[in-house]
Amino acid sequence: MNNKELFEKSLKYVPGGVHSPVRSFKGLHTTPRFVNRGKGAFIWDEEGKDYIDFCMSFGPLIHGHQDPEIKEAIIKALDNGWTFGACEKYSLELAEYIVNKISFIEQIRFVNSGTEAVMTAIRLARGVTGRSKIIKFNGCYHGHTDSMLIKAGSGLAGEAEASSKGVTKHQAEDTLICELGDLNEVKEVFERFPTNIAAIFIEPLPANNGLLVQSQEFLQGLRDLCTKYGAMLVFDEVISGFRIGFGGMSEKTGIHPDIVTYGKIIGGGMPVGAIAGKKQVMEFLAPIGPVYQAGTLSGNPVAMAAGLVNLKKLTPEAYVKLENNTKNVVALMKDWMDKNGFEDYQTIQYGSLFYPISNHNKLTKIGDLPANMNERFKKLFEIMLNKGIYLAPNAYEVGFGSLAHDEKVQEEMKRRLWT
Repeated sequence: MNNKELFEKSLKYVPGGVHSPVRSFKGLHTTPRFVNRGKGAFIWDEEGKDYIDFCMSFGPLIHGHQDPEIKEAIIKALDNGWTFGACEKYSLELAEYIVNKISFIEQIRFVNSGTEAVMTAIRLARGVTGRSKIIKFNGCYHGHTDSMLIKAGSGLAGEAEASSKGVTKHQAEDTLICELGDLNEVKEVFERFPTNIAAIFIEPLPANNGLLVQSQEFLQGLRDLCTKYGAMLVFDEVISGFRIGFGGMSEKTGIHPDIVTYGKIIGGGMPVGAIAGKKQVMEFLAPIGPVYQAGTLSGNPVAMAAGLVNLKKLTPEAYVKLENNTKNVVALMKDWMDKNGFEDYQTIQYGSLFYPISNHNKLTKIGDLPANMNERFKKLFEIMLNKGIYLAPNAYEVGFGSLAHDEKVQEEMKRRLWT
């Protein structure tokens, strides 16, 4: 069956034909590609067409598809069994490795996804502080847990409405919205609710609604406000953690959160999430603390084994290569866009993340994104797709470089762009 036939069949059995909305190619003039396999920097669809992949499973495949050493670790773990629901050494080894490498965390608990990690962090922050309200920022995505599916309403600090049906008014009222980069607005919210705010949640490198790089001063201001008012600072590093450096944005900025959440990057693509922090905070979690959290598949031995090999390969030299690969890819894309009707585009890069956008202004908040970006992106995406270059199928999603996007792949990309 071809991609179109598979998607039509999927629509019969699956809501919208997909198991995650961003895969649906909604608003695009083409059919979702059903991926059959991946290797290195490439994926192949069910029709046998290959693509240079810059989605990389939305980030975790830093070493590319089917890295041989990670694959070997997965196979070896499988030979011993793939789930126990019991204590095992794999998660212990991975926890020890991460804690010993990241100075500001003392304990870590593994879960199954970034969304689950954030959900746990919300409950933990409320449990530690005894407070109910949280602050999040318009344009930051923290998974699909109810408390985080909130967006700005009238634009006034602290007023919000749900972004999804099924989220109650009460939940929306406990989530206070501020604009990225506006420290005065955050101060005003703390002045209105000085003893009610449990935590500030922020992607220190917002990368789910474009790539909205924040200033050091703003992030430090959030740290200072949390300290002043006794609230917790939570860094959602599901995307940035381990990708732009082993210690993520916390390491890059030197600003240490009280709680940090990580995602699937840990497991090199296997289902993994994590929540980490100081011992005095983390020990509020059950079984020794009053904040309940559990998961039968948490610390899955196969994912843990893959994760340990994946992270051990992320040396300082690997991060230099990773950023250089991405820089070269961005340069190739910019050269082609400037000469083929996309001269209004810039490509923002931070480490191994990049974001092509039809705007030359500085972007720091969701309101900076241009109104016509969807229409412009459709054209760019479909041209790239036809050339065998696979970007994330959504105007708001970032692209991901990998260690597999080496000089040989870059030469192939250049050939495809100009053919």
